[in-house]
Amino acid sequence: MSSATASPRPLSTAEGFACGGLAACIAVTISNPAEVAKTRLQLQGELVKGGGEKVYRNTLDVVTKTWKNEGIRGIQRGLGPAYAYQILLNGCRLGFYEPIRRWTNSTIGVSPDMQLPLTSVFSGALSGAIGASFGNPLFMVKARMQAYSPVLPVGTQHYYKSSFDALSTIFRAERFRGLVRGIDAAILRTSMGSSVQLPTYNWTKNQLVSRGISRPDSIWTFLASSSVSAMCVLTMMQPADTTLTRMYNQPTKQLPNGRHVGLLYKNPIDCLWKTLKIEGPLGWYKGSTAHFFRIAPHTIVTLTMNDVIIGLYKQFRDGKL
Repeated sequence: MSSATASPRPLSTAEGFACGGLAACIAVTISNPAEVAKTRLQLQGELVKGGGEKVYRNTLDVVTKTWKNEGIRGIQRGLGPAYAYQILLNGCRLGFYEPIRRWTNSTIGVSPDMQLPLTSVFSGALSGAIGASFGNPLFMVKARMQAYSPVLPVGTQHYYKSSFDALSTIFRAERFRGLVRGIDAAILRTSMGSSVQLPTYNWTKNQLVSRGISRPDSIWTFLASSSVSAMCVLTMMQPADTTLTRMYNQPTKQLPNGRHVGLLYKNPIDCLWKTLKIEGPLGWYKGSTAHFFRIAPHTIVTLTMNDVIIGLYKQFRDGKL
């Protein structure tokens, strides 16, 4: 029922997808060097008791050595597929979150505008799983390109001339199964992160505004809410993130029936168990510092820019800009 005081028309799924994808692309340009460092640290000493010989000492050492030996191209490896992946992942995650949450609220008989923890977590996990499924081939290509170093390699090395070369090479060798390799780990990782990303962001933002601490349109509100969200995401998904990197990057062999299987891990649970057994619990958290330096600015910029872009777009759409 319409009225003179009706609230502004909410974004459609397509509009939310576009705004979320653009915000994520801005963020990944800033966070990609830390992602390269994280990937290489996660693969260093893989399934070696005691960690083996260290090529890289820490996050700063990875960035410094990569810059020195590979230049800007090295610290921004995988940026092309990262853009495409972020459009798919965060377009789905940010674009589908609100429609799913509102539909879930309506289904259980509560107001679509009410922020319920349970439906918020469910909507975040489901929208993240959708994005992870669509973006899986691109994330795998990104991880393999970031792991590759012609000077200081760690883990299995996969050389591709471009994202298209990577996708076509994988498809020729393994067909469709190769493109969905690690999708179970990708869904696990992204669902865990997405289940807390938007709910904690929205909760923090609502608390700051409702308690009169900050204004809803203040950049400090966006930054504070994004920072809390980043810490929660990191806590939730680090072990799954390490698992995903290793599942994607592991070498494969071809069976007599033509199927390709991983040489190191059968599935995400097998990867988690072998890592724990050989490297200890800290093996799950390799690259966690680099992950923080990736996820903090990435989450802050993504969610802040998403709010800014949505605000500007609504003003433009409604003829107020």
